[in-house]
Amino acid sequence: MPESNNAMSVVGGPVVRRLLVVGLGLIGGSLALAARQRGLASEVVGASRSQATLEAGLALGVVDRVVTDLPAELNSLESGDVVVLGVPTLTVPATLRILQQHLPEAVTFTDAASVKGSVVAAAHEIYGYMPAGFVPGHPIAGSEKSGVAAARAELFESHQVILTPLSGTGNSHIARVSALWAGVGARVTCMPVAEHDEVLAATSHVPHLLAYSLVDTLAAMEENQEIFRYAAGGFRDFTRIAASDPVMWHDITLANREAILGVLDSVSEHIAELREAMLKGDSEHLLGVYTRASQARNHFQKMLEHKAYLEPMTGKTLNYYVQAGGPLKGEARVPGDKSISHRSIMLGALAEGSTEITGFLEGEDSLATLQAFRDMGVVIEGPDRGHVVVHGVGINGLRPPPGPLYLGNSGTSMRLLAGLLSAQSFDTVLTGDDSLSGRPMARVADPLRLMGARIDTEEGGTPPLAISGGQALRAIEYELPVASAQVKSCLMLAGLYAEGTTKVTEPAPTRDHTERMLSGFAYPVKSEPLNAEGRRISVTGGGQLKACHVDVPADISSAAFFMVAASICPGSDILLRHVGINPTRTGIINILRLMGADIELLDERQTGGEPVADIRVRGVPLKGIEIPEDQVPLAIDEFPVIFVAAACASGTTVLTGAEELRVKESDRIQAMADGLVALGVVAEATPDGMIVDGDNSVIGGGTVDSRGDHRIAMAFTVAGLRAQGEIAIKNCNNVATSFPGFVELANSLGFRVTEELI
Repeated sequence: MPESNNAMSVVGGPVVRRLLVVGLGLIGGSLALAARQRGLASEVVGASRSQATLEAGLALGVVDRVVTDLPAELNSLESGDVVVLGVPTLTVPATLRILQQHLPEAVTFTDAASVKGSVVAAAHEIYGYMPAGFVPGHPIAGSEKSGVAAARAELFESHQVILTPLSGTGNSHIARVSALWAGVGARVTCMPVAEHDEVLAATSHVPHLLAYSLVDTLAAMEENQEIFRYAAGGFRDFTRIAASDPVMWHDITLANREAILGVLDSVSEHIAELREAMLKGDSEHLLGVYTRASQARNHFQKMLEHKAYLEPMTGKTLNYYVQAGGPLKGEARVPGDKSISHRSIMLGALAEGSTEITGFLEGEDSLATLQAFRDMGVVIEGPDRGHVVVHGVGINGLRPPPGPLYLGNSGTSMRLLAGLLSAQSFDTVLTGDDSLSGRPMARVADPLRLMGARIDTEEGGTPPLAISGGQALRAIEYELPVASAQVKSCLMLAGLYAEGTTKVTEPAPTRDHTERMLSGFAYPVKSEPLNAEGRRISVTGGGQLKACHVDVPADISSAAFFMVAASICPGSDILLRHVGINPTRTGIINILRLMGADIELLDERQTGGEPVADIRVRGVPLKGIEIPEDQVPLAIDEFPVIFVAAACASGTTVLTGAEELRVKESDRIQAMADGLVALGVVAEATPDGMIVDGDNSVIGGGTVDSRGDHRIAMAFTVAGLRAQGEIAIKNCNNVATSFPGFVELANSLGFRVTEELI
């Protein structure tokens, strides 16, 4: 069954008739208290072997009444009632024997034991079959405190409860237990019994065992008083769980010993490797372990929740509210170029030696690429304020990842990695968030298959991508149907491993960052013009890459928002520092100049093979134009904000030949047209572009939906500078994809933007 949300919504009446909780410890007592306070049962009854516990349960209001004759109470239960076994793991079988003798078959019963295999085995042995009313369960919640006095009604809020129903478990019983747990605020999921015990051994049982062992070891040392006196926060945090109930953990350890021993053996091997690395002074091994581990927790949380790396952990929606602003004044350096940041990690990982990267973009997409290579055994230090060191493993040094490579919302990561991974000796699966999972990947999968790759996609050519290892790739000559730097780069990366020379012909110029960076890593690349527009890029497999220094320039796609913002606000004068002006990316400059913008390039220079400059922009009136189609590939990511410039220009602006905008993070043509029209702009979406009538447009206030697309959100933020009322922009969480710190930088230059998490 799918996961249930924190379900206060189910409260509105009882979800069970009578709730009998056998064992009023922390878990049983908290469930009884929560059910009673929230009205989830017509009556909440407690049972325990301890008279003192029963008296305390009544006195504290945990239960409505208590029973000392458990068999008699069981005999009186009917369909719609629920029995919860909150007794210690090793005493569950004895309680099950009482249930087998006295509980009517129609009654639902469940347990809260931390181990499911032993409980299920005991139930089968006692009953001789698996009763339909038994729904094994385990709430993932607890405290170092124990007993009914520690019961808290909010203990299960936003915590997982895992149910492990069996093939014979009745659906009505599963639904009743699920509703009960959801009613106390838990998130309910289902899992096979064996998987539950393996997962809990790794995430709960072994950590407790290690904490107990460490504290016991240190307590036996001669200097134990000094050790505990000066123990820092890390020690206290880790060993906190060693204060848990010893009897309970004794029972859990014995009941789940097979799974625990399996995890413990793996941990022991890992520790032995760390010990050996310390003896040998193997700093690279130590650094690899520490860097991977330091990032793993956040990475796994995002992957399991199918979220973006930088999305707020609250799960709330981020909205922007923009008031008219300007003129813009000052200077700024926008974040590093995303395309170059991606490629610096990829090629640095495949190089011989250590590659130092400065200016790295610490945004969602780049972090997805970085994490993927960590998962494949590459030691990466940072990022720390844009500084990253990649310890290359050589072109054949990648290792199988422990599971699917989760790439968040990064289409660039997935498409480029598809080429690189098609030639590896191991299988890989590439996954992403909900947005990426709906984007087309056939345009890279199809030509890779021509090279001999084995790639499976979902129906329709969408992720996940399942890539089979061990394939010998052969070089091909491929003509791109549509100009695409991502497809070109994907095939070039595959070509590093292919037999022969891979040649890719592009019908129009696209970003050449891969070609430039390969040359920077001392890998030969040939690029030759074929006609006025097209080029053929060739790369021969079998070479090596050599580590180098990569200085990532500021991203012109990020700078574009401020270039347009300054252009449409009279009196503006801003300077954008160290911006990459790669000629395959300068469409935004060329188009704005054709519209009459005052843009000046200062201090033009080269860094790491990439041209950069400081860009000065002053506010002047713009005019509408027909955008030349040869500029479309050079400005494909900047069109959302170019549409805003068109709305503020005199005359009509027409874009054609940009159908690729339909398959970006959103349908950017439709998203921008809908938003502009909602604000009073005369705009018409066409199959491959847009027509914007600036003469008859007035940007008014209103609400637009960015559709989770970072560039749509930032484009409408720029539109707010010229709006006659407040613009509310919904779903802006993914702005961190390419531009962390966007709002702060915008406001420092003269915008008036506020943020709200709801």
